[in-house]
Amino acid sequence: MLRINKTYNQIKGGNSITKTTFGLGYDSHSGFNERWKSIFGKAPKDTKDKTIINIIRFSTKIGPMFACATDKGLCLLEFTDRRMLETEFQDLCKRLNAVIIPGKNKYLDLVQTQVLEYLEGERKDFTIPLNTPGTEFQQSVWKVLQQIPYGETWSYKQQAIKLNNPKAVRAVATANGYNRIAFIIPCHRVIGSNGELTGYRGGLDRKKWLLDLEQNFSK
Repeated sequence: MLRINKTYNQIKGGNSITKTTFGLGYDSHSGFNERWKSIFGKAPKDTKDKTIINIIRFSTKIGPMFACATDKGLCLLEFTDRRMLETEFQDLCKRLNAVIIPGKNKYLDLVQTQVLEYLEGERKDFTIPLNTPGTEFQQSVWKVLQQIPYGETWSYKQQAIKLNNPKAVRAVATANGYNRIAFIIPCHRVIGSNGELTGYRGGLDRKKWLLDLEQNFSK
């Protein structure tokens, strides 16, 4: 996978397929082409317009996570046991015309450091560029989510009012559920109007843990 990642970037950068194939240790064109097709579904010459999404898996004190990033920014940060994760990967690939493969990325290095600092109560704000494709409404909802201060909670109704659309409570809740960037786009800070914890695909136990963390370190 790492060789394929490097190969793709070299081909996309203008290197010939022949030079790249043998320069990175493949013994033949046929072996390289078969490996490539198993990932991309097409021959190398037909995939030069694809975006690469790099992925890593890393451990945290509340469970292992996946992080994905393009060369423009972080596009996914999720717990590995999140429901519908495979659907999220497919949606990302479709929206960004991309493939997901392991590989190094400066944003993936940065997110590991900042997430671990956040979970220790040592960080309240994130400074990672995001690349979050979605509908116009989803983008507006995710933007409002980022306005909720550390250590505070809003209701879905408050979110809808902030969007100047107080009747869109259900639509707001649905858009929150499509958020792919845990912590940084903090959907865990949204609760029911009655104060109950609801609607966190990372699990309500984690949601409570995160809210307790922020309460303790916001004082």
